[in-house]
Amino acid sequence: MIEGKFDSKTLAIMNAALDRICEQTQHGERHSVRKRIARQIVRCAESGKTTLAELIAAGERALSELAAAK
Repeated sequence: MIEGKFDSKTLAIMNAALDRICEQTQHGERHSVRKRIARQIVRCAESGKTTLAELIAAGERALSELAAAK
């Protein structure tokens, strides 16, 4: 799990980013959508980018990739 990889502050920011992105999309409550966005946010945080703006940008990229795939 990711809890061991990140401190509590980073996890809180990651959750906030995920919630913000999922609120922006019609299907943000779907598990598959949230999972895809969360993966991008985790990858971003693993690369050292942990500000809210950076994590939201990563989530937005995932959301645009989902839209492009349709």
